[in-house]
Amino acid sequence: MLSNGEKLGAFIVPTGVGASVGGFAGDASVWARKISQQCKLIVNPNVVNAACFSGINENMLYVEGYSLDEFFKGNIKLVPSCDNKIGVVFDKSIPQEVLNVHINTINAVKTVYGINVIGYEITSEPVGVEFFIDNSGASMGNVKNLSVIKDVSKKLINQGAEAIAIVCNFPEDDGDDYSKGVGVDPVGGVEAIISHYVSKELRVPCAHAPAFNNIQISTDIVDPRCSAEYITPTFLPCILLGLSQAPKINFNNGISIEDLDFLIVPHNSLGGIPVFEMAKRRKTIYSISENDTVLDVTSDKIQLQCQEIENYETLFNLIKTNKLN
Repeated sequence: MLSNGEKLGAFIVPTGVGASVGGFAGDASVWARKISQQCKLIVNPNVVNAACFSGINENMLYVEGYSLDEFFKGNIKLVPSCDNKIGVVFDKSIPQEVLNVHINTINAVKTVYGINVIGYEITSEPVGVEFFIDNSGASMGNVKNLSVIKDVSKKLINQGAEAIAIVCNFPEDDGDDYSKGVGVDPVGGVEAIISHYVSKELRVPCAHAPAFNNIQISTDIVDPRCSAEYITPTFLPCILLGLSQAPKINFNNGISIEDLDFLIVPHNSLGGIPVFEMAKRRKTIYSISENDTVLDVTSDKIQLQCQEIENYETLFNLIKTNKLN
């Protein structure tokens, strides 16, 4: 699975916590791509997803949050894969004209990249997505009818799909702080709920892209970090590109947590399962000081041993010159 002597890292930016790097639209991609030139790199979709663009490359393993946690716990292994057969789930509440844009998007991605999308299915009932910012400042939400996503996902898997792309209809967001480069991506938290559910229930790679009824492209100048989301009416391309080479889930064979050499995370969002599992195994954790989030979970507050690195550029240079401890 890994070439002889090849290093394996994990580059994670939690979703929906307002990360100053990686909290917008693919704005952590540049560093993930550089680091992946030096080693194989596990990334969560939030790191590389950028609406109609994607930072994914062939040396990255694209792993959704629930499966990522299971990997760090040692419960599953990852089998590198490419040209996965992808099935697409559409929320019944998506208007026909918006659905047509997404169907054209699927065909465009298939034509340009040769992505193997085997087909799509529409849920039997509206999914019912709501999203909000909670008291901590993180994005959260509710999904009224998750089971209908599982039902059509199963149908696609029975048709041969090896990965599931999910597109649910989202209400319009009234706020504009995100477009100015401040605050939190308001949809990230509920997207994680959807993808976690499908991963847990069906054990296949999956990712979610929101659909909005307003498909007009904004002409306002926005913060460069989120600009990818303002020049397209659909965010579907990035998840199709990521899922096409997402590793398959296996319980017996493949890359395991024991193969992982290091984890890279923002300095004040250290409370997740990957961090605790790495600490338990006495594996290397790099916390990046320049990457702030709305959370306040730092190494000193949880008495965690990690190596603090000033910024991603410094980390990349250390990896490139083999000067990391």
